Amino acid sequence: MKKRIVVGLVAVFGLVSTQPLWAAEDGGHFKGKPAETLTQAVANFSEYNHKLQAILDGEVSDSDLAEVHILTYTLENALKKINEDMGALADTLEAVHKASEKLDREAVIEHGREYLAVSRQIVK
Repeated sequence: MKKRIVVGLVAVFGLVSTQPLWAAEDGGHFKGKPAETLTQAVANFSEYNHKLQAILDGEVSDSDLAEVHILTYTLENALKKINEDMGALADTLEAVHKASEKLDREAVIEHGREYLAVSRQIVK
């Protein structure tokens, strides 16, 4: 089985060699596409979920397994950024909630705008 996966990896590398691989310098693992902003993370998440779905919709070959292995690095990067930003967003929403309890109009407006600026990056 290992031999088949290695052959699959070689096949994938041959097929996608014109695309950047984002490989680690040590050659051990891929880094995946970066997700430095929430917008970038959501875009990568959507794009790579579609790629995964396309693979899973067919007969999954050995080269497909290798491709899934590679694309999961980008999905992991995207999820990490999304989770980080959503944690901060929950804190911002809590600030809106507490400000509304105190009838603090200025804080509701300020934190509410911060909340919407981030939340609209994932839901339009």
